[in-house]
Amino acid sequence: MKSSAAIDIDLGERSYKIYIGSDILKNISDILRSCAWKRVVIITNPSVNKLYGGVVSSGLRGAGFDSHTVEVPDGEEFKTIREAERLYDELITLKLDRGSAIAALGGGVIGDLAGFVAATYMRGIPYIQIPTSLLAQVDSSVGGKTAVNHPEGKNMIGVFYQPMAVFIDTATLKTLPREELLAGLAEIVKYGIIADVDLFEYLERNIQAVLSLNHDALGYIVRTSCRIKGRVVEADEKETGYRAILNFGHTIGHAIETLTHYRDFRHGEAVSIGMIYAARLSEEMGLCDREDTARIETLLGNIGLPTQLPDLKPDDIIASIYLDKKARNDKIRFVLMEGIGKVKIGEDISPAILRKVL
Repeated sequence: MKSSAAIDIDLGERSYKIYIGSDILKNISDILRSCAWKRVVIITNPSVNKLYGGVVSSGLRGAGFDSHTVEVPDGEEFKTIREAERLYDELITLKLDRGSAIAALGGGVIGDLAGFVAATYMRGIPYIQIPTSLLAQVDSSVGGKTAVNHPEGKNMIGVFYQPMAVFIDTATLKTLPREELLAGLAEIVKYGIIADVDLFEYLERNIQAVLSLNHDALGYIVRTSCRIKGRVVEADEKETGYRAILNFGHTIGHAIETLTHYRDFRHGEAVSIGMIYAARLSEEMGLCDREDTARIETLLGNIGLPTQLPDLKPDDIIASIYLDKKARNDKIRFVLMEGIGKVKIGEDISPAILRKVL
Protein backbone atom coordinates (compact mmCIF):
# COMPACT_ATOMS: atom_id res chain seq x y z
CA MET A 1 0.00 0.00 0.00
CA LYS A 2 1.73 3.20 -1.18
CA SER A 3 1.34 6.65 0.42
CA SER A 4 -1.54 5.50 2.58
CA ALA A 5 -3.43 7.72 5.01
CA ALA A 6 -6.46 7.34 7.23
CA ILE A 7 -8.87 10.12 8.09
CA ASP A 8 -11.21 9.71 11.06
CA ILE A 9 -14.82 10.88 10.74
CA ASP A 10 -15.96 11.41 14.32
CA LEU A 11 -19.72 10.86 14.58
CA GLY A 12 -19.95 9.00 17.86
CA GLU A 13 -21.26 5.48 17.37
CA ARG A 14 -21.46 6.16 13.60
CA SER A 15 -17.75 7.04 13.33
CA TYR A 16 -15.60 5.49 10.61
CA LYS A 17 -12.31 5.85 8.78
CA ILE A 18 -11.51 6.95 5.25
CA TYR A 19 -8.53 4.97 3.97
CA ILE A 20 -6.66 6.79 1.18
CA GLY A 21 -3.75 5.50 -0.85
CA SER A 22 -2.52 3.98 -4.09
CA ASP A 23 -3.34 0.31 -4.76
CA ILE A 24 -5.16 -0.12 -1.43
CA LEU A 25 -7.87 -2.26 -3.05
CA LYS A 26 -5.44 -5.15 -2.72
CA ASN A 27 -5.32 -4.63 1.04
CA ILE A 28 -9.03 -4.37 1.86
CA SER A 29 -9.00 -7.85 3.35
CA ASP A 30 -6.42 -6.79 5.97
CA ILE A 31 -8.74 -4.04 7.25
CA LEU A 32 -12.05 -5.91 7.05
CA ARG A 33 -10.89 -9.24 8.46
CA SER A 34 -12.19 -8.46 11.95
CA CYS A 35 -15.73 -7.56 10.77
CA ALA A 36 -18.52 -9.87 11.88
CA TRP A 37 -20.24 -10.03 8.50
CA LYS A 38 -20.68 -13.38 6.82
CA ARG A 39 -21.59 -12.27 3.32
CA VAL A 40 -20.93 -9.19 1.19
CA VAL A 41 -22.77 -8.19 -1.96
CA ILE A 42 -20.78 -5.93 -4.27
CA ILE A 43 -22.99 -3.48 -6.14
CA THR A 44 -21.20 -2.04 -9.15
CA ASN A 45 -21.60 -1.31 -12.86
CA PRO A 46 -20.28 -3.38 -15.79
CA SER A 47 -17.31 -1.17 -16.67
CA VAL A 48 -16.05 -0.85 -13.07
CA ASN A 49 -16.70 -4.53 -12.42
CA LYS A 50 -14.52 -5.45 -15.37
CA LEU A 51 -11.67 -3.32 -14.03
CA TYR A 52 -11.86 -3.83 -10.28
CA GLY A 53 -14.56 -6.35 -9.42
CA GLY A 54 -12.11 -9.24 -9.40
CA VAL A 55 -9.60 -7.69 -7.00
CA VAL A 56 -12.32 -6.55 -4.59
CA SER A 57 -14.20 -9.85 -4.54
CA SER A 58 -10.91 -11.71 -4.16
CA GLY A 59 -9.98 -9.46 -1.23
CA LEU A 60 -13.34 -10.04 0.43
CA ARG A 61 -13.03 -13.79 0.06
CA GLY A 62 -9.51 -13.53 1.44
CA ALA A 63 -11.00 -11.90 4.54
CA GLY A 64 -13.34 -14.87 4.95
CA PHE A 65 -16.51 -13.41 3.40
CA ASP A 66 -18.86 -15.06 0.94
CA SER A 67 -18.89 -12.55 -1.93
CA HIS A 68 -21.48 -12.00 -4.66
CA THR A 69 -21.63 -9.25 -7.31
CA VAL A 70 -24.71 -7.46 -8.69
CA GLU A 71 -24.38 -5.05 -11.60
CA VAL A 72 -26.35 -1.84 -12.22
CA PRO A 73 -26.34 -0.26 -15.69
CA ASP A 74 -24.06 2.76 -15.97
CA GLY A 75 -25.62 6.22 -15.85
CA GLU A 76 -27.46 8.71 -13.63
CA GLU A 77 -30.75 7.70 -15.26
CA PHE A 78 -30.52 4.38 -13.36
CA LYS A 79 -30.36 6.01 -9.91
CA THR A 80 -34.06 5.39 -9.39
CA ILE A 81 -36.57 3.74 -7.08
CA ARG A 82 -37.19 1.18 -9.81
CA GLU A 83 -33.53 0.15 -9.84
CA ALA A 84 -33.50 0.07 -6.04
CA GLU A 85 -36.47 -2.31 -6.14
CA ARG A 86 -34.62 -4.58 -8.54
CA LEU A 87 -31.68 -4.63 -6.13
CA TYR A 88 -34.01 -5.50 -3.23
CA ASP A 89 -35.23 -8.45 -5.31
CA GLU A 90 -31.62 -9.57 -5.84
CA LEU A 91 -30.80 -9.33 -2.13
CA ILE A 92 -33.91 -11.25 -1.15
CA THR A 93 -33.11 -13.95 -3.72
CA LEU A 94 -29.61 -14.20 -2.23
CA LYS A 95 -31.21 -14.47 1.24
CA LEU A 96 -29.15 -11.56 2.52
CA ASP A 97 -29.74 -10.90 6.22
CA ARG A 98 -28.52 -8.44 8.86
CA GLY A 99 -25.32 -10.41 9.23
CA SER A 100 -24.45 -9.35 5.71
CA ALA A 101 -23.09 -6.16 4.15
CA ILE A 102 -23.04 -4.24 0.88
CA ALA A 103 -19.94 -2.89 -0.86
CA ALA A 104 -20.58 0.06 -3.18
CA LEU A 105 -17.91 -0.21 -5.89
CA GLY A 106 -18.04 2.60 -8.44
CA GLY A 107 -18.79 6.26 -8.88
CA GLY A 108 -21.34 8.54 -7.28
CA VAL A 109 -24.38 6.86 -8.83
CA ILE A 110 -23.37 3.47 -7.45
CA GLY A 111 -22.47 4.92 -4.05
CA ASP A 112 -25.73 6.81 -3.68
CA LEU A 113 -27.90 3.93 -4.91
CA ALA A 114 -26.11 1.14 -3.02
CA GLY A 115 -26.06 3.25 0.14
CA PHE A 116 -29.78 3.92 -0.18
CA VAL A 117 -30.46 0.20 -0.61
CA ALA A 118 -28.25 -0.62 2.40
CA ALA A 119 -30.05 2.00 4.51
CA THR A 120 -33.51 0.66 3.70
CA TYR A 121 -33.09 -3.10 3.25
CA MET A 122 -34.23 -4.77 6.48
CA ARG A 123 -34.23 -1.25 8.01
CA GLY A 124 -30.51 -1.02 7.45
CA ILE A 125 -27.52 -3.30 6.93
CA PRO A 126 -23.82 -2.31 7.01
CA TYR A 127 -22.12 -1.02 3.88
CA ILE A 128 -18.73 0.21 2.75
CA GLN A 129 -17.89 2.72 0.06
CA ILE A 130 -15.21 1.93 -2.54
CA PRO A 131 -15.35 4.98 -4.83
CA THR A 132 -13.55 4.71 -8.16
CA SER A 133 -14.29 8.14 -9.65
CA LEU A 134 -12.67 11.36 -8.46
CA LEU A 135 -16.04 12.95 -7.74
CA ALA A 136 -17.11 10.02 -5.58
CA GLN A 137 -13.76 9.90 -3.80
CA VAL A 138 -13.85 13.53 -2.69
CA ASP A 139 -17.58 14.04 -2.30
CA SER A 140 -20.38 11.51 -2.50
CA SER A 141 -18.65 8.62 -0.68
CA VAL A 142 -18.05 10.74 2.42
CA GLY A 143 -20.80 11.96 4.73
CA GLY A 144 -23.57 9.40 4.54
CA LYS A 145 -25.92 11.00 2.04
CA THR A 146 -27.73 8.25 0.13
CA ALA A 147 -30.51 8.84 -2.37
CA VAL A 148 -32.26 8.12 -5.62
CA ASN A 149 -33.56 10.65 -8.12
CA HIS A 150 -37.14 11.58 -8.94
CA PRO A 151 -38.19 12.92 -12.35
CA GLU A 152 -38.93 16.25 -10.66
CA GLY A 153 -35.66 16.55 -8.77
CA LYS A 154 -32.23 15.09 -8.09
CA ASN A 155 -31.74 13.09 -4.85
CA MET A 156 -35.30 13.82 -3.74
CA ILE A 157 -35.73 10.41 -2.07
CA GLY A 158 -33.03 9.45 0.39
CA VAL A 159 -31.71 9.03 3.89
CA PHE A 160 -28.59 9.90 5.90
CA TYR A 161 -26.81 6.60 6.51
CA GLN A 162 -23.11 6.43 7.30
CA PRO A 163 -20.84 3.74 5.82
CA MET A 164 -18.71 1.48 7.99
CA ALA A 165 -15.59 2.55 6.08
CA VAL A 166 -14.49 4.29 2.88
CA PHE A 167 -11.64 2.94 0.75
CA ILE A 168 -10.19 5.47 -1.70
CA ASP A 169 -7.66 4.03 -4.12
CA THR A 170 -6.20 6.88 -6.17
CA ALA A 171 -4.73 4.35 -8.61
CA THR A 172 -8.25 3.80 -9.97
CA LEU A 173 -8.14 7.33 -11.39
CA LYS A 174 -5.69 6.11 -14.05
CA THR A 175 -8.54 4.22 -15.73
CA LEU A 176 -11.10 7.01 -15.30
CA PRO A 177 -12.39 8.57 -18.52
CA ARG A 178 -11.01 12.09 -18.96
CA GLU A 179 -14.46 13.67 -18.76
CA GLU A 180 -15.10 11.99 -15.40
CA LEU A 181 -11.79 13.24 -14.04
CA LEU A 182 -12.68 16.80 -15.00
CA ALA A 183 -16.15 16.44 -13.47
CA GLY A 184 -14.60 15.38 -10.16
CA LEU A 185 -12.29 18.38 -10.17
CA ALA A 186 -15.33 20.66 -10.04
CA GLU A 187 -16.07 19.44 -6.51
CA ILE A 188 -12.46 20.00 -5.47
CA VAL A 189 -12.60 23.58 -6.78
CA LYS A 190 -15.76 23.92 -4.68
CA TYR A 191 -13.90 22.92 -1.51
CA GLY A 192 -11.34 25.62 -2.18
CA ILE A 193 -14.07 28.22 -2.66
CA ILE A 194 -16.04 27.34 0.45
CA ALA A 195 -13.30 26.63 2.96
CA ASP A 196 -9.67 26.60 1.80
CA VAL A 197 -8.05 29.36 -0.23
CA ASP A 198 -4.75 27.43 -0.10
CA LEU A 199 -6.36 24.50 -1.93
CA PHE A 200 -7.82 26.86 -4.53
CA GLU A 201 -4.41 28.48 -5.09
CA TYR A 202 -2.76 25.05 -5.24
CA LEU A 203 -5.12 24.14 -8.09
CA GLU A 204 -4.36 27.41 -9.87
CA ARG A 205 -0.61 26.67 -9.70
CA ASN A 206 -0.66 22.90 -10.26
CA ILE A 207 -3.64 22.11 -12.45
CA GLN A 208 -1.46 20.63 -15.21
CA ALA A 209 0.14 18.23 -12.73
CA VAL A 210 -3.32 17.20 -11.56
CA LEU A 211 -4.56 16.70 -15.11
CA SER A 212 -1.45 14.63 -15.82
CA LEU A 213 -2.41 12.36 -12.87
CA ASN A 214 0.70 13.22 -10.91
CA HIS A 215 0.69 10.90 -7.88
CA ASP A 216 1.58 13.54 -5.30
CA ALA A 217 -0.84 16.12 -6.70
CA LEU A 218 -3.74 13.67 -6.72
CA GLY A 219 -2.96 12.51 -3.21
CA TYR A 220 -2.88 16.07 -1.90
CA ILE A 221 -6.16 17.22 -3.43
CA VAL A 222 -8.03 14.03 -2.44
CA ARG A 223 -6.78 14.07 1.16
CA THR A 224 -7.44 17.79 1.55
CA SER A 225 -10.94 17.55 0.10
CA CYS A 226 -11.86 14.60 2.33
CA ARG A 227 -10.58 16.42 5.41
CA ILE A 228 -12.65 19.50 4.55
CA LYS A 229 -15.79 17.47 3.98
CA GLY A 230 -15.13 15.41 7.10
CA ARG A 231 -14.95 18.54 9.26
CA VAL A 232 -18.20 19.87 7.82
CA VAL A 233 -20.02 16.55 8.30
CA GLU A 234 -18.79 16.24 11.89
CA ALA A 235 -20.17 19.71 12.62
CA ASP A 236 -23.56 19.10 10.97
CA GLU A 237 -24.17 15.48 10.04
CA LYS A 238 -27.74 15.84 8.79
CA GLU A 239 -27.54 19.26 7.15
CA THR A 240 -29.59 21.24 9.62
CA GLY A 241 -27.51 24.32 8.87
CA TYR A 242 -23.74 24.54 8.38
CA ARG A 243 -23.41 21.48 6.11
CA ALA A 244 -25.38 23.34 3.46
CA ILE A 245 -22.17 25.16 2.49
CA LEU A 246 -21.26 21.97 0.61
CA ASN A 247 -24.04 22.86 -1.82
CA PHE A 248 -22.17 25.78 -3.36
CA GLY A 249 -22.91 25.59 -7.08
CA HIS A 250 -25.40 22.76 -6.59
CA THR A 251 -28.62 24.79 -6.53
CA ILE A 252 -28.40 25.75 -10.19
CA GLY A 253 -26.38 22.63 -10.97
CA HIS A 254 -29.17 20.32 -9.81
CA ALA A 255 -31.70 22.36 -11.79
CA ILE A 256 -29.60 21.91 -14.93
CA GLU A 257 -29.40 18.15 -14.36
CA THR A 258 -33.13 17.87 -13.73
CA LEU A 259 -34.18 19.97 -16.72
CA THR A 260 -31.87 18.04 -19.05
CA HIS A 261 -33.17 14.71 -17.64
CA TYR A 262 -29.76 13.69 -16.21
CA ARG A 263 -28.48 12.91 -19.72
CA ASP A 264 -26.65 15.98 -21.03
CA PHE A 265 -24.35 16.86 -18.14
CA ARG A 266 -22.26 14.97 -15.65
CA HIS A 267 -22.87 16.10 -12.09
CA GLY A 268 -19.54 17.91 -11.87
CA GLU A 269 -20.14 19.66 -15.19
CA ALA A 270 -23.48 20.98 -13.96
CA VAL A 271 -21.89 22.06 -10.67
CA SER A 272 -19.17 23.89 -12.59
CA ILE A 273 -21.81 26.00 -14.33
CA GLY A 274 -23.70 26.40 -11.06
CA MET A 275 -20.60 27.72 -9.29
CA ILE A 276 -20.07 30.38 -11.95
CA TYR A 277 -23.61 31.65 -11.56
CA ALA A 278 -23.51 31.40 -7.77
CA ALA A 279 -20.39 33.57 -7.87
CA ARG A 280 -22.07 36.03 -10.22
CA LEU A 281 -25.09 36.15 -7.93
CA SER A 282 -22.80 36.81 -4.97
CA GLU A 283 -21.08 39.56 -6.94
CA GLU A 284 -24.43 41.09 -7.92
CA MET A 285 -25.39 41.16 -4.24
CA GLY A 286 -22.15 42.92 -3.32
CA LEU A 287 -20.65 40.01 -1.39
CA CYS A 288 -17.52 39.48 -3.49
CA ASP A 289 -15.42 41.20 -6.13
CA ARG A 290 -15.40 40.67 -9.87
CA GLU A 291 -11.80 39.43 -9.51
CA ASP A 292 -13.00 36.50 -7.37
CA THR A 293 -15.56 35.48 -9.99
CA ALA A 294 -12.98 35.85 -12.76
CA ARG A 295 -10.50 33.57 -10.94
CA ILE A 296 -13.15 30.87 -10.63
CA GLU A 297 -14.11 31.19 -14.29
CA THR A 298 -10.44 31.00 -15.33
CA LEU A 299 -9.66 27.95 -13.20
CA LEU A 300 -12.73 26.02 -14.34
CA GLY A 301 -11.99 26.98 -17.94
CA ASN A 302 -8.36 25.83 -17.61
CA ILE A 303 -9.59 22.50 -16.27
CA GLY A 304 -11.85 22.15 -19.31
CA LEU A 305 -15.20 22.36 -17.55
CA PRO A 306 -18.27 24.16 -18.92
CA THR A 307 -18.92 27.67 -17.62
CA GLN A 308 -22.04 28.75 -19.54
CA LEU A 309 -25.68 27.81 -19.07
CA PRO A 310 -27.19 25.53 -21.69
CA ASP A 311 -30.23 26.69 -23.64
CA LEU A 312 -32.64 26.72 -20.70
CA LYS A 313 -35.14 29.38 -19.77
CA PRO A 314 -34.32 31.26 -16.56
CA ASP A 315 -37.90 30.86 -15.32
CA ASP A 316 -37.69 27.08 -15.79
CA ILE A 317 -34.46 27.01 -13.77
CA ILE A 318 -36.06 29.06 -10.99
CA ALA A 319 -39.15 26.81 -10.95
CA SER A 320 -36.89 23.76 -10.62
CA ILE A 321 -34.97 25.41 -7.78
CA TYR A 322 -38.22 25.92 -5.85
CA LEU A 323 -38.74 22.14 -5.99
CA ASP A 324 -35.21 21.40 -4.76
CA LYS A 325 -34.53 20.05 -1.26
CA LYS A 326 -32.57 23.18 -0.48
CA ALA A 327 -35.62 25.42 -0.74
CA ARG A 328 -37.36 26.26 2.55
CA ASN A 329 -40.93 27.54 3.01
CA ASP A 330 -41.17 28.56 -0.66
CA LYS A 331 -38.01 30.62 -0.27
CA ILE A 332 -34.87 30.10 -2.31
CA ARG A 333 -31.76 29.38 -0.22
CA PHE A 334 -28.40 29.85 -1.89
CA VAL A 335 -24.80 29.31 -0.85
CA LEU A 336 -23.15 32.65 -1.59
CA MET A 337 -19.47 33.53 -1.78
CA GLU A 338 -17.81 36.19 0.35
CA GLY A 339 -14.50 35.83 -1.43
CA ILE A 340 -12.56 32.67 -2.20
CA GLY A 341 -12.34 30.54 0.94
CA LYS A 342 -15.50 31.84 2.62
CA VAL A 343 -19.22 31.42 1.98
CA LYS A 344 -22.54 32.13 3.69
CA ILE A 345 -26.11 30.88 3.37
CA GLY A 346 -28.55 33.27 1.73
CA GLU A 347 -31.96 32.42 3.17
CA ASP A 348 -34.36 34.34 0.90
CA ILE A 349 -32.95 35.09 -2.54
CA SER A 350 -35.11 37.32 -4.70
CA PRO A 351 -36.29 35.55 -7.87
CA ALA A 352 -35.87 38.87 -9.68
CA ILE A 353 -32.16 39.17 -8.91
CA LEU A 354 -31.62 35.49 -9.69
CA ARG A 355 -33.45 35.93 -13.01
CA LYS A 356 -31.22 38.91 -13.81
CA VAL A 357 -28.06 36.90 -13.17
CA LEU A 358 -29.32 33.95 -15.20
